[in-house]
Amino acid sequence: MNILITGGAGFIGTHLANRLHRQGHHVRVVDDLSSGDPSRLAPDIFFRRGDVRDVPNLWSLLHGVDVVYHLAAKVSVPASILYPREYNDVNVGGTVALLEACRDVGVGRVILGSSATVYGDQQRQPVDEEARCRPGVPYAVSKRAAEQYLFTMGRLSGFEAVALRIFNAYGPGQPLPPSHAPIIPYAMRQIVQGGSVIVFGDGRQSRDFVYIDDVVDALVAAATASQVDQTIINVGSGQSTSINQLVELIGATVGRRPNVLHNREKSGGIQQLVADIRRAEQLLGYRPRVTLEQGLRRLFKEDPLFRSSGKSSPQDPLSTQPATDASNH
Repeated sequence: MNILITGGAGFIGTHLANRLHRQGHHVRVVDDLSSGDPSRLAPDIFFRRGDVRDVPNLWSLLHGVDVVYHLAAKVSVPASILYPREYNDVNVGGTVALLEACRDVGVGRVILGSSATVYGDQQRQPVDEEARCRPGVPYAVSKRAAEQYLFTMGRLSGFEAVALRIFNAYGPGQPLPPSHAPIIPYAMRQIVQGGSVIVFGDGRQSRDFVYIDDVVDALVAAATASQVDQTIINVGSGQSTSINQLVELIGATVGRRPNVLHNREKSGGIQQLVADIRRAEQLLGYRPRVTLEQGLRRLFKEDPLFRSSGKSSPQDPLSTQPATDASNH
């Protein structure tokens, strides 16, 4: 197939593009490089630097494309609180621009990388796709709006529309920004370098951590699965792990005892969020293959970030909000 990936130089996008390329598909990537790194893409994957809101540029990229993966987004939960207009402009406006271009060119299927943050606080766990969304931050609101635009434009324009709500993805190549870093690479870096791990709240809040290879399995399957039009599908491990448990597992993985400091004056976010993955199993044949213990070992072994020596970086309190980490728009 001919495939376009927006945000394809980001964390998830790079892993997806390289997998599809290895399978023999013709892959095109567009990314504005606000946080992506095209050097991690296979050398003969077509790459163009560009903004997902640039419709004329999208028209040229979309000609002959069978499937679009829309992973381009701004993903920092705390930043979305500070800059809601920017998140609306990129995450919602960028999605609408892409969908207009897909309509104009005649793309067959659009797959959105959405986020588990749209669920917000839920009493019933694990969370299935029929749960009423309670987005509690602008980032989550923007992702929910993107879903709604996707399904509405798909119905009106005739392309198939699928939204995958990705839980806490992690793995080699995940960016480690100077502030509000994803929890797993942040904690692993701090422990490896002998620094303290700062955890908001009491650390008993739990999340669903899903390894990048399993996320890519679901994304790849969504391109050819039948009976998925107008469907929302959770992508997670189906397993709940508390932040305290996670930090201990990372310590065991790297062979160092973690020094944990709890900042109880700061909220740890949603108390619990774990995926019900039965729909993914039924529609995509999805089976998570990598346990958290296995995934942490792979991350520690394969990511050069954790092989560096030197003093600990400035301590950055953990952000435990789930996000797609599709990185950039």
